[in-house]
Amino acid sequence: MSPFKISWKSLWSKPLSAALNIMLIAFGTGILTILLLASRQIGEKLDNNSKDIDLVVGAKGSPLQLVLSSIYYIDFPTGNIPLKEAMELARSPFVKRAVPLALGDNYEGVRIVGTDSNFVSLYKLKTAKGKFWEKDFETTIGATVASQQGLKIGDTFYGAHGLSGSSDVHKEHQYTVSGILEHQGNVTDNLILTNIKSVWKMHDEHDDHDHDSHEGHHHPAGEAHHHDGEEHDHEENEKADESRELTSLLIQYRSPMSVAMFPRMVNETTNMQAASPAQESTRLFSLIGVGVDTLQWFAILIMLIAAISVFVNLYNSLKERSYDLAIMRTLGASRTKLFVIVIAEGIMLTLAGTVIGIVLGHLVLEFIGSNQESGQAQLSGFVLLYDELYLFVAGLAIGIFAAIIPAVQAYRSNISKILSKN
Repeated sequence: MSPFKISWKSLWSKPLSAALNIMLIAFGTGILTILLLASRQIGEKLDNNSKDIDLVVGAKGSPLQLVLSSIYYIDFPTGNIPLKEAMELARSPFVKRAVPLALGDNYEGVRIVGTDSNFVSLYKLKTAKGKFWEKDFETTIGATVASQQGLKIGDTFYGAHGLSGSSDVHKEHQYTVSGILEHQGNVTDNLILTNIKSVWKMHDEHDDHDHDSHEGHHHPAGEAHHHDGEEHDHEENEKADESRELTSLLIQYRSPMSVAMFPRMVNETTNMQAASPAQESTRLFSLIGVGVDTLQWFAILIMLIAAISVFVNLYNSLKERSYDLAIMRTLGASRTKLFVIVIAEGIMLTLAGTVIGIVLGHLVLEFIGSNQESGQAQLSGFVLLYDELYLFVAGLAIGIFAAIIPAVQAYRSNISKILSKN
């Protein structure tokens, strides 16, 4: 019989302890797999979504909140900024490109973003079908939005006030789908894009109907203050435009020198604040990182307990089987064969545990991902990472490490002593 068959049989002669060992190893490996996949995906998403944006300018408040709402579309905006001041900043010599954003509405939880063609060039967007928005209330929607909401070119829908929930629907204007974006692999897959005027118009009428129902909401960009029933001549229109608001500006610098000058200028000389996505993402990631580190140590501890358990298991079974092994020696089995049999048991146990753990880790993460509320940071379990090889190697190492002492003992066992005892 081959040594591996013997190892396999002896393992399953005690199914309970074998199963317990496999479970311990699978649990440790599973946690490590989930942490590895999740932290890598979150890191890549943070990079992928903010890679070309040097700065976000918005209302004063939490810089992290400003970045989360304007780049990742998670969390609520910090407030609004006056259009006039925002446009002055956009024309600054430090700025290569400024992308205006007007947020404040959603459709079935998907954010409606008022912006302009700068947004398209910032994210290098292309349409898979149809065209980019041109007229008011035309929208171009992300690939994921189209598939999840079942929207096609020419379909119409109503936006609702606020960034989630559909209790307060704007029935005055319908949006029309004029284009569907190619899949981008970043936040734009989950957005509905339109021009800024649409967002403003939506709220002008909304203001007339019910100005009181806005408490506790983020006032959308562009809630202009109205003039009583006079005819809107040209001058008043301009005035209304001056009192317009945006949610934020996404800025690309013209030169590396802007980094030192521009944010400070915004923060010190205006009522707005400038937040750096790179800095805020790093801060956010270091906060997530603290949790990940703690869990990693916990998983490594489980793996160590598993290694000790495998060792105890092999050591005990070796004691019970010393007579059988001695008989095998007298029947011509070499010392090396006995050594291999015991090492093989250790490796079989830990490899089974490692493989089950990695598979479970992927499945659990896929389950978490498919039940996530936020489409922006969607995690997937169907991603294979090169680093998972290390987990596999770690499993092998634990098996060999746990089996080495019992294997050496089997190798050195004194046949005549064992046989004369029985």
